[in-house]
Amino acid sequence: MTAPKQIIFTVTNDLNFDQRMIRICRSLASAGYQVTLIGRQLQDSPPLIKQSFRQIRLRCFFQKGFAFYAEYNLRLFFRLLLIKADCICAIDLDTIIPVFLSSYLKKTKRVYDAHELFCEMKEVVTRPSRYRVWKWIEKTFVPRFKYGYTVCGPIAREFNKLYDKDYPVIRNLPYYHLPASSPDLQNPFYLYQGAVNEGRSFETLIPAMKNVPAPLHIYGDGNFLDQVKVLIHKNDLGSRVLLKGKTHPEELRAITASAFAGITLFENNGLSNYYSLANRFFDYIMAGIPQICVDYPSYREINDQFEVALLIPDTSTDTIQKALNLLLTDSVLYERLKQNCIHARNELTWQQEEKKLINYYKNIEK
Repeated sequence: MTAPKQIIFTVTNDLNFDQRMIRICRSLASAGYQVTLIGRQLQDSPPLIKQSFRQIRLRCFFQKGFAFYAEYNLRLFFRLLLIKADCICAIDLDTIIPVFLSSYLKKTKRVYDAHELFCEMKEVVTRPSRYRVWKWIEKTFVPRFKYGYTVCGPIAREFNKLYDKDYPVIRNLPYYHLPASSPDLQNPFYLYQGAVNEGRSFETLIPAMKNVPAPLHIYGDGNFLDQVKVLIHKNDLGSRVLLKGKTHPEELRAITASAFAGITLFENNGLSNYYSLANRFFDYIMAGIPQICVDYPSYREINDQFEVALLIPDTSTDTIQKALNLLLTDSVLYERLKQNCIHARNELTWQQEEKKLINYYKNIEK
């Protein structure tokens, strides 16, 4: 058994803000691998932050839609041909084609990192023509990847059912750290961090804030940001729902710890959302703050063990509003959840989870 020494990871986003990939690449670099992370150069991308691994950004003329994916995949394919590697890992479906083709031509090992059920995301599953394209890609290429892993049990079981793949689970846990701040209970605010994308229940969350006596701070951007701005204006919440934009992970950690509570919501309109296990769920726990969270399988499993969140049965405006106000008014519930977070963060750490990742790559056959 010989583990690959040079590993390439491929994504389509901005490298500075991808906390999950930064953790993965740092861990493997620390374990002695030569790691390269390839991502996207956006028009407003800040300079790359120096890391313990190599970083490459690809600049594209097209910025969205089919034209972007076609251009990015073509550029990525040729770049991969030029870089020496023992193993190439595709992060989700949007880079799987160039990873397959380049690894096939170079005769290198390939790995599929299934961060989510890509074809079941709202922006895919609700658009029939788009769904057919991505589903064809999934059915064509996933079976050709001998190796792979995913982020939670429900997704692992789905890939086993669909493609007879036995994917181990490597969760997106944060590094253990003690928060640099604590919630200001005199001036509480709710916090949402992460992608501002379709399917995150902003259509019901933002109207719910009209009757909640605390503001909402949103950190991040995404394909639903323009619609969120419209929702804020339509509900006259310009002073109550604040868009903070992308923030560097180090700074965001301190901000998260100062929030009253976090928000983890997904619409139940596709298996990707229903089976999700978002990074932010664990980031709130590590910050020591409770959260409002959807009662879906992966979150319920962890909450049954630690009780760190107030789970809600649906994402209607009324349900969200009641949950937000309950946390604000029930100090006993809030304090219990908060103390449970402090206990849980000692166990839910990347320092423990990275051992699975390193062992996985060590055991890949030559």
